[in-house]
Amino acid sequence: MYNTIQEKPKQEKTKIRILLADDHKLIRVGLKSLFTKFEDMTVVSEAECGKDAVEKIKAQHPDVAILDLILGDITGIDVIKRISDESPDTKFIILTSHIKDSDVAESLKAGVNAYILKDINSENLVMIVRTINEGAIWIDPKAVTLLRNAQNLGVIPQKSTSRANFKAKHCNLTEREYEVLKLVVDGKSNLEIAKILNISEHTSKAHVCNIIQKLLVDDRTQAAVKAIKEGLV
Repeated sequence: MYNTIQEKPKQEKTKIRILLADDHKLIRVGLKSLFTKFEDMTVVSEAECGKDAVEKIKAQHPDVAILDLILGDITGIDVIKRISDESPDTKFIILTSHIKDSDVAESLKAGVNAYILKDINSENLVMIVRTINEGAIWIDPKAVTLLRNAQNLGVIPQKSTSRANFKAKHCNLTEREYEVLKLVVDGKSNLEIAKILNISEHTSKAHVCNIIQKLLVDDRTQAAVKAIKEGLV
């Protein structure tokens, strides 16, 4: 008589559940076609206007909601404001062709997790969705540059200080952490930082976590905003 060992069934990886909201059907079709190519992603719903997006997020609580800035009835920012308390685990991405200082600032105030321009390539977009789902923040480099130069937005008050003054206030940051922080301000992801500095992505992520703790902020966006506000860049 032979003893048989029953193999445990492999645990299926949880897919990232995505909602797409754009008033152009062609955009939604293209994004859905992109994400369905990947085994770890699934598009659970689509919305062609802001109010429809609000109702579907309430009902389905997607992991990631990708919203156009202009949705016909209300803006993607309005959607985030209306729904963030009712779906606290949903991560929000603004995907737009518009870049204005007021839009970027308002998005940050609303609690957006990523602000992306539509000229982004598909590979980077997929990477951003994955990192956003894990809790990262991503701001398009063009938007970060705009914020760096912005004045009187309410998010980054104008203040002219030197890098030396910043170092004096935050002397517990190492030189490597200053390098990483500068790249965070430039909108670089952990993977991009790792490649630029020739370090592992794990090390890059660890540096970013240390910076967030040392600057007494909640996430990488706030770290970047603080660095800009206090004159590091």
